[in-house]
Amino acid sequence: MAEALISVLIEQLASIIQKQVQQEVRLVVGVEKEVAKLTSNFKTIEVVLNNAEERQVKEVDVRQWLERLKDVSYEMDDLLDEWSTEILKQQIQQQEEAGNASSTSTTKKVCFCIPAPWFCFGQVSQVTLRRDIAVKIKELNERLALIVSERQNYNFQYTKREIEQIERQKSSSFVDKTFGRVDEKDKVVEKLLSGSGQGGATCLVIPIIGMGGIGKTTFAQLAYNDEKVQAHFHTRIWVCVSDPFDEIKIAKAIIEGLKKETPASNELHTLKSIIHESVKGKKFLLVLDDVWNQDYLKWEQLKLPLQNGAAGSRILVTTRKEEVARMVGAFTDMVNLEVLSEDNCWALFYHIALSDREKNESNGLESIGKQIVKKCKGLPLAAKALGGLMRCKKTRKEWEDVLNSKIWEVDEVEEQVFQPLLLSYYDLAPAIKRCLLHCVIFPKDYNIVKDELIELWMSQNYLNSIGNKEKEAVGEMYFDNLVMRSFFQEFEKDNLGNITGCKMHDVVHDFLQFLTKNECLVLEAEGGNNKRIMEFDGYKKVRHLTLMFAPNGPLIPSSLCNCKNLWTLATFDSKITSFGRELISQVKCLRMLNLSHNSLKEVPNEVGELTHLRYLDLSYNHDLMKLPNTMCNLINLQTLRLIYCGALEILPEGMRKLINLQHLHVWGCRSLKLPKGIARLTSLRMLDVVYIHGDDGVDNNKEALFELSDLRNIDQLRGSFCIWFGTDLKDVRQAEKAHLVNKNCLATVAPHFGPIG
Repeated sequence: MAEALISVLIEQLASIIQKQVQQEVRLVVGVEKEVAKLTSNFKTIEVVLNNAEERQVKEVDVRQWLERLKDVSYEMDDLLDEWSTEILKQQIQQQEEAGNASSTSTTKKVCFCIPAPWFCFGQVSQVTLRRDIAVKIKELNERLALIVSERQNYNFQYTKREIEQIERQKSSSFVDKTFGRVDEKDKVVEKLLSGSGQGGATCLVIPIIGMGGIGKTTFAQLAYNDEKVQAHFHTRIWVCVSDPFDEIKIAKAIIEGLKKETPASNELHTLKSIIHESVKGKKFLLVLDDVWNQDYLKWEQLKLPLQNGAAGSRILVTTRKEEVARMVGAFTDMVNLEVLSEDNCWALFYHIALSDREKNESNGLESIGKQIVKKCKGLPLAAKALGGLMRCKKTRKEWEDVLNSKIWEVDEVEEQVFQPLLLSYYDLAPAIKRCLLHCVIFPKDYNIVKDELIELWMSQNYLNSIGNKEKEAVGEMYFDNLVMRSFFQEFEKDNLGNITGCKMHDVVHDFLQFLTKNECLVLEAEGGNNKRIMEFDGYKKVRHLTLMFAPNGPLIPSSLCNCKNLWTLATFDSKITSFGRELISQVKCLRMLNLSHNSLKEVPNEVGELTHLRYLDLSYNHDLMKLPNTMCNLINLQTLRLIYCGALEILPEGMRKLINLQHLHVWGCRSLKLPKGIARLTSLRMLDVVYIHGDDGVDNNKEALFELSDLRNIDQLRGSFCIWFGTDLKDVRQAEKAHLVNKNCLATVAPHFGPIG
């Protein structure tokens, strides 16, 4: 993480100085020398970071040195972001004053109600502000200089990474291919199709047991998708379980699989009754993937209503733990998944690493490749990861370096498959490392939408050095690079075979948590009990926090006020009704806030204090009726997602101040009337839909609302764009003035006619 973070800081330092020169803004006077020292110190450290990050796994003192470096780097990132924000504020203020001066003789000043950590705008003089930032920079520079001098104690190797051209890899050709397992699959299929159950039971349980990375999920998918299996069962349901074992969540997933609809109730008794009736007379196959829980009572609660299915129904359970298999009562039908044979492991590795090369080139590398494959120890995930890594290596020396890497000697890692993943991770460019590490915020088995992930990376400035026009393309390349190295799996594709979504393997998620254990935290409610979350008292160094609530979790715990350094806060599987004002006033460093799929009725005014915020997702809060005017103070905001906020009627007029906003998602907000100020957001790259309500006699101030012609200057739109007409367009000149012909990056423009509400 340190290497990725420092590369961004060097870019930020250069960018801020450039902004001051270009905009003739001298917010901080007399710090040029300190900035030069900072840049020099960071560059001195940068050349040893690759070696330091590799050695930290085995060497505690190196790990502690890196921790101190990351602490200073995070604080510096916050400070530079504050500095950059103040430059931006001055720019906006000058624009507003210029605009007001042209319409009135009285110059009207813009008031920002944002109390920053070491100043209060409008109350502290500019001189004090400059001095405070300068003092903070000097203090951090002194701490950094000490860390720079300490590096000499560790005899690091100097490995300055060249700026590399990352090639777009067509990965979809190999991501779904499997090798081996034919005999094992046939045996499981035979068990699924057989007529007998345990002791005459209606529903036979078949556990598949194996270590992490051995391919249990892939193997279960082979059986699940077998043609004979598909024809044999009336219905098939796949449920990802993971840990904790949440009976309500699992029951709802089973019902969704059976009835293709989401039940409203969160009462277990009600859900069990629905399952009982839904499986009646049906021969079903249920896969419970990745089960950890050994509580027999919980298992019986879930299994009992399933016994109402037709004879011949089956439950397939994948687990790493033999205790789980014994708990479900399947003594005779256990399937112990063994490692791949060396031949199959080699075939999998060869298919990814060498199959696209010229024969004479691949022949010269095969002998080294077979030695590398032996280190996979039959684990398919390891073979995939190493295959993706070696696909990028062109020379024999590069292959020999991997074979002889000291990473193979590391035994401190938590999983056997972590060694190949570490090799692949350390080989990534710093920017891609940062993109990958950010994925730790997603829960296990989370369905990651590719376009949303790339948009998230863009909003977090992980593609900071790239021009806006190229960011989507670079994000695509980064994503494909991570696919090729097997950090993603279980792909969803469109009709053309392009990947649109994916998941992370549980072992990969564990690996990312291993890499970020002092910075990222996932807190989950256990067994429907939020006690662990509510008692969370915060960790000073946590930057990324994911909360997994049980259903009906009412609010985010106030104890999070102790996490003042948070950059990311995301909630999943929750029904939060309130986001506390006290909490917002404490977590001022937030860059990303995801409160989607909750029950929020309002967003407090204090949200305008989150001046660092780049990404805000309030989607699927169906009762949210309005956003506070203070939202317009979020001048760094790049992404605002309001999908299916059906009660939302209008956005604040001051949205025109959000000059960095690039992605505005309002699909499903059919009551929404956009303000005229949106027309000034010429940096918008995504506006998924505009609802043209027509002259319905409701609006008293229609000239303040966005019209079709207001699209004329928003020429950077790309992707798909929908225009929904509630009534006939009476003034056809509106369409002409929209200048849709100038929006060359749009893939599709889809007009819809008819009632909007």
